[in-house]
Amino acid sequence: MIIVSTDLVHGKDIAESLGLVKGEIVQSKHAGKDLMAGLKTIVGGEIKGYTEMISDARRIATDRMIEEAKKLGADAIVGVRYGSSSVMPGAAEMLAYGTAVKLK
Repeated sequence: MIIVSTDLVHGKDIAESLGLVKGEIVQSKHAGKDLMAGLKTIVGGEIKGYTEMISDARRIATDRMIEEAKKLGADAIVGVRYGSSSVMPGAAEMLAYGTAVKLK
């Protein structure tokens, strides 16, 4: 599956737009790691547990978006974007979305 943030796939023509596809997840961090993250805010620096959480969530959301596109028979997803938001302390929503297309 070709995934691009642009509206076109370089060197390819789009034969048909199949519609919007998305993948989403709400993910939280282990309570023990959340406590350590709280302590890290006192001294500053990267909170690696949250970086890992967001990275994992982005991968899962992308995989779910790809699965939706495959069900439509897509060759590519164009215009891919990501969004995230905090839904509660220690939990974040990650959304991946784009347009599924068939290539010529």
